[in-house]
Amino acid sequence: MLVVLAGACAAFFLLPLVGLVVRAPWGSAAGALTDQSSISALRLSLVCSLASTALALLFGVPLAWVLARLQFPGKSLLRGIATLPMVLPPVVGGVALLLAFGRRGLVGEPLAAAFGVGLPFTTLGVIVAESFVAMPFLVIAVEAGLRSMDIRFEEAARTLGAGRWTVFRRVTLPLIAPSLVAGSVLAWSRALGEFGATITFAGNFPGTTQTAPLAIYIDLDSQHAERAVVLSLLLVLVSLAVLVGLRDRFLGGA
Repeated sequence: MLVVLAGACAAFFLLPLVGLVVRAPWGSAAGALTDQSSISALRLSLVCSLASTALALLFGVPLAWVLARLQFPGKSLLRGIATLPMVLPPVVGGVALLLAFGRRGLVGEPLAAAFGVGLPFTTLGVIVAESFVAMPFLVIAVEAGLRSMDIRFEEAARTLGAGRWTVFRRVTLPLIAPSLVAGSVLAWSRALGEFGATITFAGNFPGTTQTAPLAIYIDLDSQHAERAVVLSLLLVLVSLAVLVGLRDRFLGGA
């Protein structure tokens, strides 16, 4: 009975992918991918997802260290807030970003008044939206790596006279490298597929904010539905490659 239910569950996940493969216009797939709008959307997706991953590394690693190593009031609340975008509806995240960083937002209005900086409906806004939804994946992975590592290596380095930054750079980072890589790849793949927060906060302007998921959404309801299928299949392959590549990290190579 369990095997039957497991098979039904596997079929539930597999059938949509089979539908993409069967319905894909293989004869015109190369043309769809080399279309100017497709190239523009894919290029923008790649640039923004890599930039958001860099931001996740810059800010997420220190936050993960704080959550893993320090004890302070409100720590559980901070962890909950840091991971909230993982379960928050993406559109809600986009609305929240607008209220915080929009031209009349809590932070956006002072920035616009002082420096003329506007994040919404810009490429930078895409990066901010993708960082918001992707960074929690890196924080969780790195925090788990920091908690599981043997801190005696750090203590030994300190007894030999190494400073905190040297210990972190020469001891801690190499020890948590697998978690760091896994978190970075997960954050990148999540950013690459982000839709709701991006379209809400940054809009859908070709060449500026239209990433691949947004292009798929627009093409699906137009005369370019075949191009939407090809782009969808490409993103599926990328996501599958990420999961298969990380199987050793999460499933022990099973």
